[in-house]
Amino acid sequence: MRQVEVTRNTSETQVSITLNLDGSGLAKLNSGVPFLDHMLDQIARHGMFDLTIEAKGDTHIDDHHTVEDIGITLGQALAKAVGDKAGLSRYGHSYVPLDETLSRVVIDLSGRPELEFHVPFTRARIGTFDVDLSIEFFRGFANHAGVTLHIDNLRGVNAHHQMETVFKAFGRALRMAVAIDPRALGIVPSTKGSL
Repeated sequence: MRQVEVTRNTSETQVSITLNLDGSGLAKLNSGVPFLDHMLDQIARHGMFDLTIEAKGDTHIDDHHTVEDIGITLGQALAKAVGDKAGLSRYGHSYVPLDETLSRVVIDLSGRPELEFHVPFTRARIGTFDVDLSIEFFRGFANHAGVTLHIDNLRGVNAHHQMETVFKAFGRALRMAVAIDPRALGIVPSTKGSL
């Protein structure tokens, strides 16, 4: 039940994602945006998710629609995989360093979409990748997964390190949030009884 497949087709992109929350960190990625594939691999490996993404988009215009729609589709996949969230830990957090850089991600499978993104990138592009697209990816994810997501880069000089620590921390925080709590089997982790 925690392995799902989701497809999103628009006039701008075609995205197919297979997500297994109980995987071993295997990733097969073909987004058409090489740097994004590198970041998605961090989510899979540090989240211990098996993740397959095949995407085609209007990258001849720019990468915006493809990056955003992959975030949206991954959010839809997560929402489908966790169902009513019974028995899950619900909350997750992670701090990840990389040399001079330190980032923190905190997530709540709350059912309430919210993104707080505070990453003062030190340059506008990493290779050809526009760093602003990371916000679009995480906004699409949060809105369609129905999660509250706080992302903070606490320090850093190298923009690649900033981005990489954010994606690694996201994978680890998400892994913690979707973990099954053996003491709460069948119980939705909310005093309201639903999320």
